[in-house]
Amino acid sequence: MEKINEIAQFEELVESKEPFFLLKHSTTCPVSAAAFEEYKAFLGEAGTNQKGYYLAVRESRELSNYIAETANIRHESPQVIFFKNGQPEWNESHWKITKDNLASIR
Repeated sequence: MEKINEIAQFEELVESKEPFFLLKHSTTCPVSAAAFEEYKAFLGEAGTNQKGYYLAVRESRELSNYIAETANIRHESPQVIFFKNGQPEWNESHWKITKDNLASIR
């Protein structure tokens, strides 16, 4: 799991066309903290070779807004977006961010 802060980093990920998950979260919200733990558990599970990235919304507001605009997905926090072939394929927010929900996405 890698933290991103810049629009250029996000653009590089999208342009690679490789599938990846992106978590947008708040470092001050308990719901976001729970989602972050579920996300870490999912990515750390044996046999999971999914690529995962995250950003802290307060630190990277410009990037968070950019992703919402370019993906055409209303911003929420916490929020996970799965990108495949450079396009958003799935997204979920708040308490629906669970290890099991994430594992069901391919």
